[in-house]
Amino acid sequence: MSNETHADKPVSRAPKIGVFVCHCGGNIADYVDVEAVARAVADEPGVYLSRDQVFSCSDAAQQDMIDVITADQLDGIVIASCSPKLHMHTFRNMAGRGGMNPYQYVHVNLREQCAWAHRNDREAATRKAIALVRAGIAKCRLTRPLEPITLKTTPAAIVIGAGITGLRSALALSDLGIHVHLVEKSEHVGGYVGQWHALFPDDVDGNRLVSELMEQIRRRDNITVYTGAEVVDKSGVVGGFTLTVRRSNGETETVQAGAVIVATGTELYQPATGEFGWGHPRVTTLDAFKRHAESASDGTLTWDGTPVRTVAYIYCVGNRQKKSASCPNPNTYCGRYCCSATVHTSAWISRRFPQVRQYHLFRDMRAYGRNELLYEEARNAGAVFIRYGEDDPPVVSSEGNDRVSVTVKDQLTGGETLEIPADLLVLVTGPVPARNESLQQLLKLPLSKEGFFKEIHLKLRPVETVIDGVFIAGSCQSPKNLEESASSGLAAVSKAAALLLKGSVNKEPL
Repeated sequence: MSNETHADKPVSRAPKIGVFVCHCGGNIADYVDVEAVARAVADEPGVYLSRDQVFSCSDAAQQDMIDVITADQLDGIVIASCSPKLHMHTFRNMAGRGGMNPYQYVHVNLREQCAWAHRNDREAATRKAIALVRAGIAKCRLTRPLEPITLKTTPAAIVIGAGITGLRSALALSDLGIHVHLVEKSEHVGGYVGQWHALFPDDVDGNRLVSELMEQIRRRDNITVYTGAEVVDKSGVVGGFTLTVRRSNGETETVQAGAVIVATGTELYQPATGEFGWGHPRVTTLDAFKRHAESASDGTLTWDGTPVRTVAYIYCVGNRQKKSASCPNPNTYCGRYCCSATVHTSAWISRRFPQVRQYHLFRDMRAYGRNELLYEEARNAGAVFIRYGEDDPPVVSSEGNDRVSVTVKDQLTGGETLEIPADLLVLVTGPVPARNESLQQLLKLPLSKEGFFKEIHLKLRPVETVIDGVFIAGSCQSPKNLEESASSGLAAVSKAAALLLKGSVNKEPL
């Protein structure tokens, strides 16, 4: 199963150290000769055994290490694998289950600090890996049993942002008996969802949904809501943060919390003047169009007092951009929910205003999952879908103040050029990171390359940040639809609650 080398030397006084070098699948082994590393360190002072493993983090490998620790009465172990940010606690817990003091385990990062840094020189990477593991062994020889410092936690949490994610998170924390301070920068809660009515996929009324959540919150004695407020100062550590909340009138209040959940949401892309006709009185965004159509009360869709008979949508405005002179800082990511929101709006328009003709100019249709049914509904209702090429976007021209014309090459008909006169052009703008520079610096949250708050690991620790006790949730982390945002919020709640309900938190020993 794995290669093993025992050092044949007396160990009467020297510590007995086990060394485990991980292949990490191919993440390390593709660039480092893992077996050679294990052989090279086998004769280091104190090393009792040296072994390579395919995945040290797997249950089978952990059990193998526990068996070795208990059978051979090891005094310390060195695990050379991926980043300790991912598996330090995993291996500490494993060492504890084997009867070893967790602080006599030493982690060596061979993946980020060696393998991935030297992809083109396997021989040099292997030499460096040997040196890194030898350093870890030297450290392990000097380790002593330690005990963590235990601190009591404050049984309260602060949720920053009162959109759908923040509201749902606050209620979930309240259900668990945790006091919640809910801080919203705007004077109104609910974010964008509170401004809309029919939401995809099931026409749930967003404004009513927010009202119902707020009604539940008002009935809770353990939720305090601050609107028109923001967090301006923070001190303390996980389990015992002290934060200052400043209201719009300048008044401040000090809040004690054991955990922080950041759910500040996103903003919508603002087109540049002239971008797909932006600035023309007959060019609007999906957000504005949706709110305008929902406010119509006489069964006739109008714009500036004149009937709208033809609507054209241009997708991917502000997302999936390419770097150019006119766009030096492109948003290269997909907005994820834009396609679904647009086809849902189109189907809703067809039901309410059946006389309106609708044209969809898209790059790729990403109404994934059950939202594909919305695409089918819109198409069956008469909407025309036209696919344009990535390097050949639609061209918008003015036909006076009451009409625009969109010229596009349809990839679905072999590149045929179509000219579509429209009473209204709707730009489907996607999400962009909210401007939270002061909060980001205050909480010391790292950003992804797209500008969203960044988690430690997308799969293994998806709502945790590098700051212990500070969690991220919802679309401030990446573009998400309503369901995904709520799920993310509940994930953050589970992590925060596990921390707070325990009543104490362990800190690294001095």
